Amino acid sequence: MNALDVVLWVVAPYVALTVFVLGHVWRYRYDKFGWTTRSSQMYESRLLRIGSPLFHFGILVVLLGHIGGLVIPKSWTEAAGVSEHAYHVVAVVLGTIAGVATLGGLAILIYRRRTVGPVFTATTRNDKLMYAVLAVAIVLGLAATVMANIVGGGYDYRTTISPWFRSIFYFQPDPALMAGAPLLFRLHALSALVLFAIWPFTRLVHMLTAPVGYLTRPYVVYRSRDEQPTGSRAPRRGWEPSR
Repeated sequence: MNALDVVLWVVAPYVALTVFVLGHVWRYRYDKFGWTTRSSQMYESRLLRIGSPLFHFGILVVLLGHIGGLVIPKSWTEAAGVSEHAYHVVAVVLGTIAGVATLGGLAILIYRRRTVGPVFTATTRNDKLMYAVLAVAIVLGLAATVMANIVGGGYDYRTTISPWFRSIFYFQPDPALMAGAPLLFRLHALSALVLFAIWPFTRLVHMLTAPVGYLTRPYVVYRSRDEQPTGSRAPRRGWEPSR
């Protein structure tokens, strides 16, 4: 372990988390109307109907897998009767399938955004940076899983990366745990830190939004348009009901 390891695995995580939290506070306070996905469905829907479900369902499984692998200690799953072999098989199979689905969905969305004129016109530099960082993080994560657990002899990240991740929130970070991790896993972790740092300033903020207000908001009233004007007096010229 050297000074670079301290910067990468102690300083950088806290910088990314600070920007993530304070950035969302700033965004919500000063850019509420920009807190949106900026949907482009009105421009094109055929590719969106394919790519969006693939990406969103895939990333949901990936997220749940990361929570299970990083947050839940290995001793807890063993105490629950889940053997290391069973956990490893389920994690690798589901993780690979979800990763491929996520990457495929993202590829379709990027292709759509690049080839459909109105969608490309509505794409900002911020969007391009977000797609690039997101794609790098997904590719590195999928590559790390495949190279270590399918091509290679297997790597138990729950003995190194997971304890390091939890140590950050204990405010006792241990960079030595990450210093010995395989290169692809370290690159994947660094790309995730970059993604968290830019997250508050992109359309990814919509992930942290839930339509709770819809439960209490008043109903939207729709009224039919009568064919005949109402009232006993005929409308004056220029004020006929529109049809």
